[in-house]
Amino acid sequence: MSKLKVGVIGVGALGRHHARLYNQSANCDVVGIYDLNFEAAQKVAEEFGLKAFESMMDLADACDALSIAVPATVHYEPAIQLLNKGKHLLIEKPLAVTVEDAKEMVETAKAKGLVLGVGHVERFNPAMNYLEKHAGNTRFIEAERLAPYPPERPGQHRRGVEVGVVLDLMIHDLDLVLSMVDSEVESFDAVGIPVLSETEDIANVRIKFKNGAVASLKSSRVSDTPARGIRVFQTDAYISLDYADHKGSVVKKGKLALAKKEVELDSYNALAEELEDFIRAVNETVETGILSETKVPGIQGMQALELAINIQKEIESYNKRYNVEFA
Repeated sequence: MSKLKVGVIGVGALGRHHARLYNQSANCDVVGIYDLNFEAAQKVAEEFGLKAFESMMDLADACDALSIAVPATVHYEPAIQLLNKGKHLLIEKPLAVTVEDAKEMVETAKAKGLVLGVGHVERFNPAMNYLEKHAGNTRFIEAERLAPYPPERPGQHRRGVEVGVVLDLMIHDLDLVLSMVDSEVESFDAVGIPVLSETEDIANVRIKFKNGAVASLKSSRVSDTPARGIRVFQTDAYISLDYADHKGSVVKKGKLALAKKEVELDSYNALAEELEDFIRAVNETVETGILSETKVPGIQGMQALELAINIQKEIESYNKRYNVEFA
């Protein structure tokens, strides 16, 4: 078979890296890139030796599969157009900004036998790979994701602030928790406040599952000190992992005492792994005629989105109740 022909729509902060990593892959050929800002697309194209297209549809006509890395609020329109053209898609998280849009995207992809992957890149983090191999009986999860406020970008909005911190950052951990706890959500309690933007910039949620497991998540995009970590309490062990530093520790309960072991995680490019997983799924689908899913298929992206939006609604309700005003 000839190599998979791929393209990238949106070459901002993330899309640029999609283009770069596809270009480095031995398993696909990059047809080109497209961005509403053609001048920006030309700069990225020149940097990586690619072609910048002036029309999204012209690029799509020459591709088998595409990444969509435009702002979350405009995922739906290009995704539906491209799915209806029979194109396999990898869409950056969140899949959409409404459950209705996400559901239509998932149903359209399924009806047409197309791969629809969602860019929850933390699933490919070495820390998450370790947790998947040491699943155990998870009872309690703590996750923290802190980042500085996104810098200004000339002629563009700050990256990610078109949505609140729940859809921007916390959704990563919501997806991880849903993938780790094999149970439905029973209830949750959420709070969040605006600081610098028109939506919540800090959020905290406590989630209870029907099997008794509990997750406590904290996200902020106005932190001086970045942090990405998770602590998992199982029936016989405690696992603490740092996503950013690729290290952590495991404390296991023995017959006589607790045994602690430091964990060194394999270091690799999680986004590159995500793109290779998408390429694999599309190639298998094309070769066999049977849909092969990515590690994070559209349905799971939709489930994380639905929980995130419900949490966001709870935060909005809480703030109205206590007269917390957004900018």
